[in-house]
Amino acid sequence: MADHAGGQPLSDQQIAALTTAGFNLIAQAITIFDRDLRLAVCNRPFREMFNLPDHLMTPGTPFADTIRHLAETGDYGPIDDVEGFVRARVEQARTFEPHYMERTRANGRTISVEGSPLPEGGWVAVYTDISQTRQVEQMLRARSAELNDQVIARSEALAATNRKLAATITALEETKRQLTRIEARTRLTTEMMPAHIAHVDSAGNYTYSNRQLGTVMPGRPRQLIGRHISDALGPQAYQRIEPNLIRAYKGEASVFEFTDAESARRIRVAFTPDRNGGVYILSMDITEETQARAALQQSRRRAMAAQVTSGLAHDFSNLLTIIMGMQSRLARMDLPPGAAPLVGATQEAARRGGRLLNRVADMTGHRTLQPRPTDLQGLLADLKLMAEPALPQAMGLSVLNHTAPGLVMLDAGMLQDALLNLILNARDACGTSGQITVSAHVASGVWIEITVTDTGPGFSPAALEKGLAPFFTTKGGEGSGLGLPMAYDMAKLAGGDMRLSNTPTGACVTLLLPYRAAPPAPESGTLILLVEDNADLRADLRDTLVGMDHAVIEAASVDEAMALLADVPEIAFVLSDIQLEGGATGVDLARRLGASGPPCVLMTALPPENPLHAAALRHATVLRKPLTAADLTNLFRREAAE
Repeated sequence: MADHAGGQPLSDQQIAALTTAGFNLIAQAITIFDRDLRLAVCNRPFREMFNLPDHLMTPGTPFADTIRHLAETGDYGPIDDVEGFVRARVEQARTFEPHYMERTRANGRTISVEGSPLPEGGWVAVYTDISQTRQVEQMLRARSAELNDQVIARSEALAATNRKLAATITALEETKRQLTRIEARTRLTTEMMPAHIAHVDSAGNYTYSNRQLGTVMPGRPRQLIGRHISDALGPQAYQRIEPNLIRAYKGEASVFEFTDAESARRIRVAFTPDRNGGVYILSMDITEETQARAALQQSRRRAMAAQVTSGLAHDFSNLLTIIMGMQSRLARMDLPPGAAPLVGATQEAARRGGRLLNRVADMTGHRTLQPRPTDLQGLLADLKLMAEPALPQAMGLSVLNHTAPGLVMLDAGMLQDALLNLILNARDACGTSGQITVSAHVASGVWIEITVTDTGPGFSPAALEKGLAPFFTTKGGEGSGLGLPMAYDMAKLAGGDMRLSNTPTGACVTLLLPYRAAPPAPESGTLILLVEDNADLRADLRDTLVGMDHAVIEAASVDEAMALLADVPEIAFVLSDIQLEGGATGVDLARRLGASGPPCVLMTALPPENPLHAAALRHATVLRKPLTAADLTNLFRREAAE
């Protein structure tokens, strides 16, 4: 509202007074009743037209009271059953339908009544005294005897019809306005959803899209209306979804997942047929969910394997101990010639069996992934220094790093062990000479892809099929069959994958690990929000952080943390437990912070196979409790490449 002459904005009371004055200056009588059939607004001509008392002009007056007063004062003419008449008019009013009518009152005056429903319920009615118009019409009829009575009647009918059409058009325009608002709100909602929502017709052409396809599947166009789905997705992706799309055209709904080769993202798609031969489409990027699911499945498999093998390994270890002891006693005896080599060979076989047990324990035992900010370039450089002395002089090792500088969240120890295993396997395959190449790059911002290739004979068909299964080996008695499975176990535990293939020049092992940039380490003096519901543990962590020259404020629940984040904009880092007071968890806190909030790191004592732990991995870095000062130092350590 513009300022009035005094320069100050009008108050609500002033606006109401001006509105009332404006209504009173209108010649027609006006009333507005709400959805409960109570008076909201009326003007002075309404009172004067029907000679109403003051109490019927008060906002909140029931519609029934006004009708009852008019019926009792004879405005509608003689009425035998006043209450029945009132009930009928009230029931008619509850329909809120647009209407136009004319009636002659008991005083001889003729009025027209035009009513239109309101969007929020109720209606507005306009009463016009058309007595003079009727008198003019009668005079014209009396003085125009030459006019055909049928023409006059037709003209009157057309005039009444036009007035009714005008009322209907007004109602339709209001309905159109409401539908336009609803459509705009619906479109805004679909545009904000982190999913692609679309519709294709029976020919496969897009008739609707919320322009999120490029977000779910990077590199795809955002403007899709009129384009064919195969053109928008590309030949490879369309080939993956085409069988399900054909079934949807036949009336069969489906939900399925596939990996988009172009972006390396995992996509979940739902096809729902419509009644007109088209298909509704909902697609989402579930890459992080798939990574967490793979890690959880691998943890469960390892837990089952540990349960099966733990008893067997214990008994086997006891037998090996007995064998080693007996062989030691035999070695001290006066044995015939040729017995000593047999004793030594038996001892070596027992020791090899012990090493095999240790490797089985490494795979099936409680291995916890501990991702920390890691300089991948430095890790690969160290890998080359460690691996080269174990290679023959005529064998070359190249390490190619195509990742950008910066820290990523990795378990450096597990990854380095896995890569050393793969390099040593490649060495054994190549013999005394050859070339081994380790190459790393980031694929589509989703995966860290590390390949280990060699110039050996490549994987046999059996190795390609069974190479990731424990104890499968092509080295005969020289191999344990645990090198590749251990690397595969590491990748799955991290939420990634490992693949075997052959190249024109040899074998290739591809490791896919989730790409997660490390949260920026807080500078000295940074204000950190510590969210922990255990008071003793919170005090210990606070003292540790303060000892690292950080300022700390504390919260025990998500609601308390969100309130502090709103009131204290200086908070630059959040360290939170997963299980907190109240119904919300640390996962909820990380989700609410999103990409726009300060970096968030979660901590927990829950096992990796717990669903809450798995869910946390999709949103933030997760540290295992109990935390030590060294853990926090490693988290905050800056190992940037500058």
